[in-house]
Amino acid sequence: MTGFETHDHGDCIARGLAQAERYCAAQGLRLTPARRRVLEILLEEHRAMGAYEILDRLRAEGRGAQPPVAYRALEFLTTHGFAHRIERLNAFVACTHAQDRHAPAFLICRACDRVTEAEVAPTAGELGRAAEAAGFTIERTVREAVGLCPACAGAGPA
Repeated sequence: MTGFETHDHGDCIARGLAQAERYCAAQGLRLTPARRRVLEILLEEHRAMGAYEILDRLRAEGRGAQPPVAYRALEFLTTHGFAHRIERLNAFVACTHAQDRHAPAFLICRACDRVTEAEVAPTAGELGRAAEAAGFTIERTVREAVGLCPACAGAGPA
């Protein structure tokens, strides 16, 4: 996890971009400047961001800021595992484990909107047991928990 921990944020951003660049090169995909910048924005924040918030950032930077620009970039990033959609917030967050196939769970701070990604096995626990009993094969899960991050919990009532 990196969303709630103190870490070298510059290194975190550089690693995320480098992983995306390597993956795209290996797969013959284009990491266009718009896609790269949207990923960089998500990596900078460690919180869920809506498409229009991303558009506002692109607009402020003088970049192409029509809604399809952000939506196409976000679709590419989520399709290839560089970002995840946070269903509860209708927003997006950079993947912190992009190099690995995984089933993430998201811990969302209700006070500051920071999000951290934790790995969970989709077939573990009660959900896995229920699926097995029903003969159901889980292909994708969405797990999101809302609460307070360490910084906000230490700040008193929110």
